[in-house]
Amino acid sequence: MLYGALEAGGTKMVCAIGNENGEILEQVKFPTETPETTMPQIFDYFKQKDIKALGIACFGPIDLRKESPTYGSITSTPKKGWSGYNIVNAAKEALGIPIGFDTDVNGSLLGEVTWGCAKGLSDALYLTIGTGVGGGVMSNGKLLHGMLHPEVGHIRLPLVKGDPGKSVCPYHDNCLEGLAAGPSLKARWGVSADQLVDKKEVWEIESEYIATALMSYALILSPKKIILGGGVMHQEQLFPMIRAKFKELVNGYIITDEMEHLDDYIVPASLNDDQGIMGAIKLAMDACE
Repeated sequence: MLYGALEAGGTKMVCAIGNENGEILEQVKFPTETPETTMPQIFDYFKQKDIKALGIACFGPIDLRKESPTYGSITSTPKKGWSGYNIVNAAKEALGIPIGFDTDVNGSLLGEVTWGCAKGLSDALYLTIGTGVGGGVMSNGKLLHGMLHPEVGHIRLPLVKGDPGKSVCPYHDNCLEGLAAGPSLKARWGVSADQLVDKKEVWEIESEYIATALMSYALILSPKKIILGGGVMHQEQLFPMIRAKFKELVNGYIITDEMEHLDDYIVPASLNDDQGIMGAIKLAMDACE
């Protein structure tokens, strides 16, 4: 059985054909321009494939409330031309097949829970730290949506003492995204993360912000595993620093097996950066049920 997968990002659209084992059989990419330019190319691609359903893991914010008249729409995105675009309705009209739909980060989490390092877990958190910060949450075996969907990148954080930077978020002066995403690193230090590998002071501040956020997520959501992906987390030196600071912040309050094995609790993404498109395959599979 073949399934279509679309990982819809603000910069590029990744399209793939996969099977029920999560295997990616082929993959193409299109630049994210306007809906009028980009989406016909995507639909033409999928029309040539014998797919049973399409899963869309989409940048947001998006409307995930199935009872809503605007279900399937991209809402208040700053991406020009996309605000108000109903990507689900457009896909149904063009392809005439079931459509699975969720956030891009929930897609990444779904990929990890189905085929990756969180396989079989009922409760997990996937956090991406790159151009922005977003998170997907699985609770009691279900992806968390609620009023909209979790926006974990915008929790407020105390400023790290001696931090020479300031928030780059236009909405909040001290949120995780504003203080720890890739653009904040560049604004603070003048160059991108990959040029700062040997600057310990950079990662001391970065790991403090991430560990502080993770403590809040651990206390509130109680995930059984926390997975960190995105471009910033390619800096692998961050992981031991985050774990050490996380342990210090928790200060023995949570007593579980996970807290005794932080190397297996706070972990990097495990699917070679394909977790999002693999999650979109699972969304397509679920849409057929």
